[in-house]
Amino acid sequence: MKGEHFLVAFAFCILASSFASAYDPSPLQDFCVAINDTKSAGLNIPRNTGNQVGSNVTLLNVDQIAGLNTLGISLARIDYAPNGGLNPPHVHPRATEILLVLEGTLSVGFVTSNPDNRLIEKVLNPGDVFVIPLGLIHFQLNVAKTNAVAVAALSSQNPGVITIANAVFGSNPPINLDVLTKAFQLGKNEVKNLQKQFGGNNK
Repeated sequence: MKGEHFLVAFAFCILASSFASAYDPSPLQDFCVAINDTKSAGLNIPRNTGNQVGSNVTLLNVDQIAGLNTLGISLARIDYAPNGGLNPPHVHPRATEILLVLEGTLSVGFVTSNPDNRLIEKVLNPGDVFVIPLGLIHFQLNVAKTNAVAVAALSSQNPGVITIANAVFGSNPPINLDVLTKAFQLGKNEVKNLQKQFGGNNK
């Protein structure tokens, strides 16, 4: 009888230990406080926004700060030119984002997935925050006459970014014209012009 109780208790312990270890372990392997270049790790310097879209993103991920390895976080500073500086529609395939406005006024939004494709948009002022779920198309637009600055925290050490227009019209090699004309309901010449503008080379 005692032997049966022992076997039952032993089996229960084995079962319990298998449940106890059936979880996703922490990704933390080790940690490192070093950075490759102290200048690249600073977010206090305003960046040049004199480009076509009027914005500049300074990303601090695992490539700049080795200490982020396996920690699942990264940070970015975004500078926006006055009167329409735009961080154009893009997605982060591996991260949720929380955006904090430090200076200026931004119109920030994201679009939900099919079939709704609902636009969630809000005007943000300094101190306001906005959360963008993982993988959804989103943007920020400076709606004020002054410079704007925001900081974004992302839930990945390497969130990735896919800027929609660049990816679709500037891919290498270019996406077939028939695909783009039908998908966007545009003429071939219009698509060719867009590809030329975004660096594609469809002849």
